[in-house]
Amino acid sequence: MALEAQAKKDLIASFRVHETDTGSPEVQVAILTERIAILNEHLKTHRKDFHSRRGLLQMVGKRRALLNYLRRESPERYEALVDRLGLRR
Repeated sequence: MALEAQAKKDLIASFRVHETDTGSPEVQVAILTERIAILNEHLKTHRKDFHSRRGLLQMVGKRRALLNYLRRESPERYEALVDRLGLRR
């Protein structure tokens, strides 16, 4: 269920704001989105895995908070990120 190291490096490389960036909201949201997608697939086959479901809900809440922060601080970066990730909002 975890995100592989190489996939995480690729996400960081494609969403970073500058060369040494690993923690900007864009990178964090991209990583969370990928982890949410993986966990969502897991829950389709393991419907009664309530512990993982709770983790999924926590990740969704964390992503929502990061997106709200980004929308408040930089609306143009928020719009670009939502379009790039294909998120509904």
